[in-house]
Amino acid sequence: MVVDTRQTGSHEPTGILAPLVGPLSHRIADGVADPSVHRDAAFIERQLRLVSRYTSYFSPQVRGIGNLPERGPVLVVGNHSCLFYMPDAWVVGQAIIGRRGLDQPAYALAYDLLFAVPAVGSFLRRIGAVPAGGPEAQRALADGALVLVYPGGDLEACRPWTERDRVDLAGRTGFVRLALRAGVPVVPVVAHGSHHAVIVVSRGRGVARALGLRRLRINVFPFLVGPLGVTSILTPPFPMPAAVTVEFLPALDWSGHGPGAAADDAVVASCYDEITGVMQGALDRLRAERPHPVVRGLTRLLVHGPAPMEVTP
Repeated sequence: MVVDTRQTGSHEPTGILAPLVGPLSHRIADGVADPSVHRDAAFIERQLRLVSRYTSYFSPQVRGIGNLPERGPVLVVGNHSCLFYMPDAWVVGQAIIGRRGLDQPAYALAYDLLFAVPAVGSFLRRIGAVPAGGPEAQRALADGALVLVYPGGDLEACRPWTERDRVDLAGRTGFVRLALRAGVPVVPVVAHGSHHAVIVVSRGRGVARALGLRRLRINVFPFLVGPLGVTSILTPPFPMPAAVTVEFLPALDWSGHGPGAAADDAVVASCYDEITGVMQGALDRLRAERPHPVVRGLTRLLVHGPAPMEVTP
């Protein structure tokens, strides 16, 4: 999952899994501090066919791609859905590459934890992911790159089924401060349908606390409905083929506030309210246009088979 920029705390881990969490947290710190593997455009190109095959299951459509600058620094902010399946994020990644090409640097903020996993960390860095808890996002923007962030992280990606059409950035404002410091345009991107692909009963935040997972910046231990009834994140059901619609919205310009506004809580709160309001309005509109993404996606899949991504201005 892609997450906001916040540092892991330094307090001693507590909870049932504390003996494992403590050593792992140190390994995460080492993984974040070791950017020895870099974004590899040729490697990304080789993965595109596999990504396209995966997203075709969700009948993806991309709108408003003209709102994404073709070059130059930009912070792209999205709503996060569908657990670790996150088809919306992969569709957004495809759209960004299609719009800006592979030569234009683009990065996505990802869980620090993932960079501690052998092979996974190097894979993520090669496709352009960087740790959310480090300084690399600001450096990337300063160098003229695109940076993609999903501030809601696991809390939004694991929101209950009853909140599937709600934008929930979890009150995290690190991305706002990042944009203000960098003085770059902010492009909201809203996905509809992705979170209809799974039925989350509960985030399981209490279970996550009891296990001591918050030390690893894991705030959830979700429970879901599967073919055999309620199950946990340890045995998640395969996602339903919900039709995913992604829309890039007009850029927001906060540069007039100046970089010092990143320390002004009132300005930060105002910018946060602005972008969440714009994103929720777009999601409400998409929900009204396409109220049954699972039915629509399943019908298209049965009639036409897996569908390549459609992109419209």
